[in-house]
Amino acid sequence: MPSIGNIELENPFFFAPMAGISDAPTRSLARSMGAALVYSEMVSGKGLLYNSKNTERLLNIYPEEKPLAFQIFGSEPLVLEETAKRLAKRDNAILDINMGCPVSKVIKNNEGCALMKDPYLAGKIVEAAVKGTKKGLLEKANSVKGNAVPQEKPVTVKIRAGWDSDHINAVEVALAAQEAGAKAVAVHGRTRQQYYGGKADRKIIARVKEALHIPVIGSGDIFSAEDAKEMMEETGCDFVMIARGALGNPWIFREASALWQGKTVPPKPSTEEKKAMIIKHLEMLEKEKGERTAVREMRKHVGWYLKGERGAAAIRRKVNEALTAGELKQIVENLI
Repeated sequence: MPSIGNIELENPFFFAPMAGISDAPTRSLARSMGAALVYSEMVSGKGLLYNSKNTERLLNIYPEEKPLAFQIFGSEPLVLEETAKRLAKRDNAILDINMGCPVSKVIKNNEGCALMKDPYLAGKIVEAAVKGTKKGLLEKANSVKGNAVPQEKPVTVKIRAGWDSDHINAVEVALAAQEAGAKAVAVHGRTRQQYYGGKADRKIIARVKEALHIPVIGSGDIFSAEDAKEMMEETGCDFVMIARGALGNPWIFREASALWQGKTVPPKPSTEEKKAMIIKHLEMLEKEKGERTAVREMRKHVGWYLKGERGAAAIRRKVNEALTAGELKQIVENLI
């Protein structure tokens, strides 16, 4: 079985961390469809230390979604060391550090992809997180009697190709992370300058794979099982992270897994399967966040689920007007 550190995984396909999207209900559905590992939304190191209620909500894990990786971000080694120490005592399997987020409000604090400009600091942050994780596991072992505490909780990193086309330094940053104790590196094949435009460069992922002896996770432009297979073949990467390609399409994980195993790829989900999944997703969100928030957040999810369906635009307009879970369910039930 493929593995990261001491964590064995069912297959090489992961559900990526996405702000405002990869909450516990959405992750659970991805796991139920075959995602081997799911990631939390980005958690601020400082937010955790300041006991932010919103941060605590992001750390909620359902039993059925394990194994899960918490993804944290920050730019101060001491802060991330303490963050890692605290999270080591939680139920996540892996701790991931975000060094790839291109959003301006993250960049301005020298966090996320801004760390690509400072490989030395990036390495120090990984080193601090590894140190903090070990401290946390030791403290947990000393406080728990009768139950086994894992001796290791892998620290991983997600990076981009570089800051811009003139500064492609993924290999340098990945090597710094490996030297600092990271157990895997995910590489999104775009620069910060690109955001999510253009095309992901698989060649840089291949170069990182050639340079490292720890697993590499390929990311960018995975919209089908075939895309995932090609990513692995073209780059030699060990795992594939799926983000936008899984929105409204958790079935992509069972399809990619089947193709990877040499089995017959399951047929695309029927309209009835989609309807059932939408309603299940809504009910899970309602239980987690309350009716009002669930209905609001499901509007975008329904749009993704119905992409390509006949009359999808008209249905989305109706969904956007729904004010209650009952109204939204009725609209979905009336799908042909």
